[in-house]
Amino acid sequence: VQLQASGGGLVQAGGSLKLSCSASGRIFRVGAMNWYRQAPGKQRELVAGITRSGSTNYADSVNGRFTISRDNAKNTFYLQMNSLKPEDTALYLCNLDVISPYRGNHWGMGTLVTVSS
Repeated sequence: VQLQASGGGLVQAGGSLKLSCSASGRIFRVGAMNWYRQAPGKQRELVAGITRSGSTNYADSVNGRFTISRDNAKNTFYLQMNSLKPEDTALYLCNLDVISPYRGNHWGMGTLVTVSS
């Protein structure tokens, strides 16, 4: 299973970006999909998650600004990021649980988001 994240870049504070993460390989069914981020010198944190049925959860720091969504048919999920702040600058990593044919948790390489003030 391979995960490819894309959509990062440089944006001014107040701007928007949309991240995508596509999973490929031998995948029949995917469970939870999550976005994490890691800023320099800081611990990795969970930004947003979405279950297969569509239930979502967000970190307090992004709630109301970020929206996670998924397309089960494409094994792809997204993170719409609005009203970006300099403190959102980080490497954003996608993560998901494969349910079948083989259970496993998988990480992508990440995409860098830089927000200038």
